[in-house]
Amino acid sequence: MLTLRADGGRLCDGLSRRTMLQAGSLGAVGLSLPAWAQSLAMASQSASQTGTGRAKACIVLFLMGGAPQHSTFDPKPDAPEEVRGVFAPVATSVPGTQFCELLPNLTRQADRLAVIRSVSTRDNAHSSSGYYVLTGRPHVPQNVENANPGAPNDFPHLGAVVQKLRPHVSDLPTAVRLPNRIFNTDGSVWPGQDAGFLGKTADPWLFNCEPATKGFKVEEVSLPVDIPFDRLERRGSLLRDVNLAFDSARDSGMLGKYSIAAQRAFNVLASEKSRRAFDLETEPVERRMAYGMSQFGQSALLARRLVEAGVGLVQVNWFRGPDEPSDNPCWDSHTKESHRLKDVLCPAFDQGMAALLDDLAERGMLDETLVCCLTEFGRTPRFNSRGGRDHWGSVFSVALAGGGIKGGTVYGSSDAQGAFPAAGLCRPEDISATIFHCLGIAPETEMHDPQGRPFAISTGQILHEIVA
Repeated sequence: MLTLRADGGRLCDGLSRRTMLQAGSLGAVGLSLPAWAQSLAMASQSASQTGTGRAKACIVLFLMGGAPQHSTFDPKPDAPEEVRGVFAPVATSVPGTQFCELLPNLTRQADRLAVIRSVSTRDNAHSSSGYYVLTGRPHVPQNVENANPGAPNDFPHLGAVVQKLRPHVSDLPTAVRLPNRIFNTDGSVWPGQDAGFLGKTADPWLFNCEPATKGFKVEEVSLPVDIPFDRLERRGSLLRDVNLAFDSARDSGMLGKYSIAAQRAFNVLASEKSRRAFDLETEPVERRMAYGMSQFGQSALLARRLVEAGVGLVQVNWFRGPDEPSDNPCWDSHTKESHRLKDVLCPAFDQGMAALLDDLAERGMLDETLVCCLTEFGRTPRFNSRGGRDHWGSVFSVALAGGGIKGGTVYGSSDAQGAFPAAGLCRPEDISATIFHCLGIAPETEMHDPQGRPFAISTGQILHEIVA
């Protein structure tokens, strides 16, 4: 959070050292104050934007842990029970297409969805397979669990690319992650969630929050309870004081970035529109209930509000609370998968995503908002001895809807046991290429690493079969 205080030791110009440090960073969200200024400069230099995409924004729903293909979008009714599971396939709103019975709401909205049933990373580790999905670049090497961010695996997150190539249209950042970052049971944070070699200026902002918790707030954009807004406005003059105090050092060029970026950071707090975007209490109770009062459902609602406020890409990670079981946290259903799916996972997911699609459609936003349901891998074709399924990167399913997507389509297929791609092999880079295309950004657009080496933002092929 941008903190404007006047306490602690003072410098010779009368400004406190603590004030300067706090005004000079946004450490709570992993972003330095010059970030916005620099990302705007990057955006103005960007080329190769095609303008053909329909989507103005993207919401990524990330089911971290690995959602099972068999019990979501790719049921196998003719397989033996140890493969198909106990849940039945049901007809959807698209003739000839079936989903698992655990997704009744999405089943009725299949005509809005493009389901890809042949995604493969060939990577069975959360960290490295997740990196592949979030960046469109395979981890080196593959199958590395508890991997950490850093070279050579420092290709930027999808949101970081959007943050670099698209200018800000509001006081809020272009790319946001919520309600927490993705991490393994040992606390290791997955690579691929930040800007990587693009640097901190392109990092998607991380907003830690619990939207379903009564009275929740996002600390990064919340006013301290003891500081009225008019007092905050007065303290905003500290930013100008800092700039004046360092006029003599402007030849370095850094302070110019600092001045602009500091003011924009202050504007997040000063802008009523930006602050109201996080106020779920202004939503009708009926709408909040439609999303479900789970952390996932309310995070999806918050994502819609942020898109309305001008954010270009919002990634909603499946909430990993402190009460998650260690042997099957989130969608990592190594044990008792049927119980977890029926009682915990699928109801919140099905309700939240379906409500998001309905809400966007009712507001006239769905045609201009791309919605992507992703996961890092699928689950093994057969159950293990503990009634669960283990990691499986050979094939899994994802779903896209909204801006630029042809609803009611199925791309690719898996074999009879949901074990390997049978047709239409899809790699994560093909998904990233399709996402960028829908957003009007050519996949071949080049970025450069710190050594000046050029990289295309995606090396994949656009899935034209699912693009409207």
